[in-house]
Amino acid sequence: MKAAILGAQETASDFISFLNAAPTPFHAVGKIVLLSDSCLAGAFDCHFSSPAEAKRRLEAAGFTQLSERDSWALLPGGTYYFTRNFSTIVAFAIGKRFYPGCGFAIVGAHTDSPCPKLKPRSKVSMSGGFLELGVQTYGSGLWHTWFDRDLTVAGRVMVRRGNGFSHELVHVKEPILRIPTLAIHLDKTVSEGFKINTQTQLVPVLASCIKDANSKAEAHHHSLLLKVFYTSKEFHVYSGLQILSSELGCESDDICDFELQVCDTQPSSIGGALKEFVFSGRLDNLCMSFCSLKALIDSTSEASLENETIVRMVALFDHEEVGSNSAQGAGSPVMLDALKRITISMGEESSQNVSKLKAIQQSLLVSADMAHCLHPNYMDKHEENHQPKMHKGLVVKYNANQRYATNAVTSFIFKEIARRQDLPTQDFVVRNDMACGSTIGPILASGVGIRTVDVGAPQLSMHSIREMCGVDDVGYSYRHFKLFFEDFSALDQHVNVD
Repeated sequence: MKAAILGAQETASDFISFLNAAPTPFHAVGKIVLLSDSCLAGAFDCHFSSPAEAKRRLEAAGFTQLSERDSWALLPGGTYYFTRNFSTIVAFAIGKRFYPGCGFAIVGAHTDSPCPKLKPRSKVSMSGGFLELGVQTYGSGLWHTWFDRDLTVAGRVMVRRGNGFSHELVHVKEPILRIPTLAIHLDKTVSEGFKINTQTQLVPVLASCIKDANSKAEAHHHSLLLKVFYTSKEFHVYSGLQILSSELGCESDDICDFELQVCDTQPSSIGGALKEFVFSGRLDNLCMSFCSLKALIDSTSEASLENETIVRMVALFDHEEVGSNSAQGAGSPVMLDALKRITISMGEESSQNVSKLKAIQQSLLVSADMAHCLHPNYMDKHEENHQPKMHKGLVVKYNANQRYATNAVTSFIFKEIARRQDLPTQDFVVRNDMACGSTIGPILASGVGIRTVDVGAPQLSMHSIREMCGVDDVGYSYRHFKLFFEDFSALDQHVNVD
């Protein structure tokens, strides 16, 4: 167990690097793409550069990028990945003894987190001498935690470059936004409950009108890099966000469109008296995304795949926090498309439908999404016999109403893999008098027909701008997922589910 804790510290440090490089799903997955004129005409002769975090790690490990626009020529023992929308990624390793009809060991997670996102027209009328930024809420965030934080923006921007257009990532590191709370002197009831109107009060302050006017005058006279940001000649973002054009190294008129979100400037860190906690935003669900991705990469050596009969896969989806109903969400056919195309590429297309159906019935999906840790100040919010704790391993989630897709067979397989290596696991069910959240598990289980177990590492402050989890649980999650990839096919041969 001591070795496991030492390994967890190293894994958690790597996780911190991943978090700090991934303020948005685009940074966690995508990369800068230059779209040539032929791309816009339909030929899509695109030039790639500067990979973001998941792609960088996969390419460093020798994974080959695929395009869903092309035919695939896959090989036994090969490692591959593809993306959708630069915010969803599917990576997989094919066992050297795989043939059509063999199963898949899949870990699914999601890359998105609740946050304020800039509105398409982000100009807010000047109020009280301030310029403010219009945002819309994404997901079910704890919005009161976004007040009085040093905030910035990050995301993707469409930029005109010469005769082509590029999809580029931007992350302004300096604090340029803030959502101030109302002083207690002006609201004596605030201690009774901080309730906000997300339309009128969750509005970040960007600049003061006086300074903004001076900045524009100075920029005009001295040709500074501070630019007014136009999109389709509509006035969108001003003052502090004018730094976008400087960050991207382009003229403001060359910015064609954007998807930007508000994010915290405080970096992720390891903390606690014994350095046992991870403090960060986006733990839900970049923690499971990172652990599954690292587990896949570290389980795809040539020796590990030599006698493997299945495909090991990680699928990281966007838009889970808003229901998964998008072209790149778990509700789309992206994962089913991957299973089908792998089956076609590795065998006869005429028999691929039967082979795909056989493969699904021999597969297991681990739906990995963070779990609710027992809160020391709200212990009555947990069911008495199901109270997950930090440093105790992955939590297996159950719900009789199918908010989670776990059943006796899938939980047994997942726990047995851990038991054989002395890894701890925990159980969770929500109280009968409380509503239960859900995951991508039931969506994929019902849409694909694949056996599924819902799991997650325990955390506190879920959906806050700043969350916390245990260092040891990062290590346990990585090790458990790696063992799942390595041991599932052999174990499943002894589990009769017919």
